[in-house]
Parts: sequence; structure tokens; C-alpha cells
Amino acid sequence: MPKINKVVTTVWYNKKNMYSLRRVFPKAQFVYVDFYDKEKLSEEVKDADVCILLGDVDNCILGENTLKWIHCDHAGLNGSARPEVFARGIPVTGAAGRSAPVLAEHAIYFMLQSCYHTRDLLRAQDECRWGVEGSEKWRGLYGRTAGIVGLGHTGKMLCERLRALGMEIITYNRSEVAGFDYAKKLTAQKGDSLDELLECSDFVILTVALTDATFHLIGKEAFEIIKKGAFLVNISRGGVVDTDALIEALSDGTLSGAGLDVFEEQPLSADSPLWKMSNVYITPHITPQVPDRQAASIEIIRENARRFEADEPLMNLMRESDAVSGGKAEGGWARLMNSNLPKSEIEKLPLDKFLGARGWKDPSEWM
Repeated sequence: MPKINKVVTTVWYNKKNMYSLRRVFPKAQFVYVDFYDKEKLSEEVKDADVCILLGDVDNCILGENTLKWIHCDHAGLNGSARPEVFARGIPVTGAAGRSAPVLAEHAIYFMLQSCYHTRDLLRAQDECRWGVEGSEKWRGLYGRTAGIVGLGHTGKMLCERLRALGMEIITYNRSEVAGFDYAKKLTAQKGDSLDELLECSDFVILTVALTDATFHLIGKEAFEIIKKGAFLVNISRGGVVDTDALIEALSDGTLSGAGLDVFEEQPLSADSPLWKMSNVYITPHITPQVPDRQAASIEIIRENARRFEADEPLMNLMRESDAVSGGKAEGGWARLMNSNLPKSEIEKLPLDKFLGARGWKDPSEWM
């Protein structure tokens, strides 16, 4: 059975969770390295078995070393699914699922804003005005149809919650998913088309991963098929939607509106017409936290450590299909991780502002 003798990590956890993470590997040497200290990182992984990274797989750990498992502490693995990473043959895993409950809530938040015409109600409140014109035509979620594109962690939780709200549900996924028999399940592997979901859904919710197969999945052709007046929700990745086609669909009445948390270019340019559209609700790629997201990540790592030493398949394993070519991947950490700023300059940045407060300065405080 494979053994874990040395672990190197760059994660930015608080003291309590760093202590917990270290105890996942009680018998292993455990080394912390600042994520920006690439020289030290490349040196420490030379004789390591496991590397647990704050961001994507960095080229500095792809040299000669003894790594047998790399974990990236975030959900999307597009930024790591590169030819040079696959060429090394090291299993790479991610933290998908840790925020699924609140991501499902986020989608419903957008959907309810559409139903309750939040802008109109807030304007009326600001003006101390009783009643909103046209409110007699508003409809809630109950009895309407939701189309969920992508039945992964978030899609499954959203499916359960929308059923509880009395919605009819259609799902579209790459492969068959067990359960959820109350939904009409369309599967790409079986030859099903996305068209039926688009034609029938009052709400189209995107929870699908960004890959070459899903890049601009919702574009001009999709908007020609989509149900007139549908509301689009994107909490997956910006590249799943063709921005120009989306703006046109919102402008010409094809869509009644959209709830958007992600965009092809982030941050969204102040010049984008999406900001000023009265039927668009925007959140800047930010979702409220689960009670302890770091602890949820640690449980994923703990289970994969058990599987690694039991020689079982790892969960959240990166696949060839996660690759996105042509620079289309959204590396959530790319600007900071690959900024090429010298260590001395990065140390001057307000990292707690970007990454959260750690509450410690030296590993000896939790080691």
C-alpha cells in the first residue's frame, strides 16, 4: 500500500484549520511554504509524496520530484488541466462540493429576484410608495419549470431545493446520475440534446464545469431555441455563456432577464452594458460562505488521504475533459499566483484582504 511520508502545503488557512490539516497526516513530515515562494516550494517537493496547493498546479512543482498526489484547494481545475501537468502523470484533485449548499442558494436568490422584481420593490420602498405597477402579473417559482445544466455537487443540491419549492425540473448532464427520478433527466452520453431543456424551461440555471465541450454552450444558437422570456442564471463559469449573444438576447426580449455571478472577463469592465440593464442582477463572483469552508476542504483531503493509502480511486480527480484550450480557462487565482511579482513585492500586498485573515505568522503556532 502507498504511504504518505512527506506533505508540502501552501494553503491559507486559519490557525485552527492548519492544525486540523496537519493532523490529517499524523505520521508524515509536514512542511508549510508561502504560495509565492516558488524556489522553496520546488525544493521541498523534491522528496515529497503529497502537495496541497492554495491555487492551481504551478510549473515549479513539475520538475524532478517524488510527488504522487497534488491537491488544489478550490473547485475548478481548468487552470491545472494543462498538457504539461497530465504529462507528469501525477493525480490532481480539487475541492469541488465544499460550497455546493450556498451555491444552490445563490441560484435561487437570482431566481427570486426575478420573481419578486427586486429593483421595482426597492425603488417603491425608497420612494415610500405603496404598490408596484404590473405586480398582478408576477409569478413565483411554484409550478414553473427549472432547467439545470450540470448535475454535479451544486446541481444536485439545487435540484433538491427546487423540488421542495414545487418546481418542475429538467436536468442535462454529460453522463447518467443515479437518483433524482422526480426530474426529467437528459444525458449527453445517451444522445439527448440540450434543446428540450432550453425549449421548456422558465429558468435555465448553469452549474456545469467549463471545458472545451461547454465553452459558449449558451450562445447564439441556444438563444434561438430558448423559451421566450426565460430567465438565465449563471453560477458556473463565465465562458459557458457567449457574452455578446447574451447581451443581444437580453436586449431583444428573448430573455426576461439574467442573474450572473461569473463573466468571461473578470472583473467585469465598467463599460459592459450588463451593468446598466434593468433586467440583469449581478454579483461579483462572490457567494456567502458555508459555516466553515476550510473545514469542508479538510474533510475532502482527509477522505482522499485515506483513499490514497488504501490504493482506492481519489475523489474530485482531474480529468482530461477538464482542459480548456486557447486561454479560455478562468484561473481564479491566476493573477495572484502567476503574477511573476518578486517575493518581496507580494509580501507587501494586503494578502489577508484577498485571501482572508489567517491569524498566524509562523507555522510553529499550529504545527
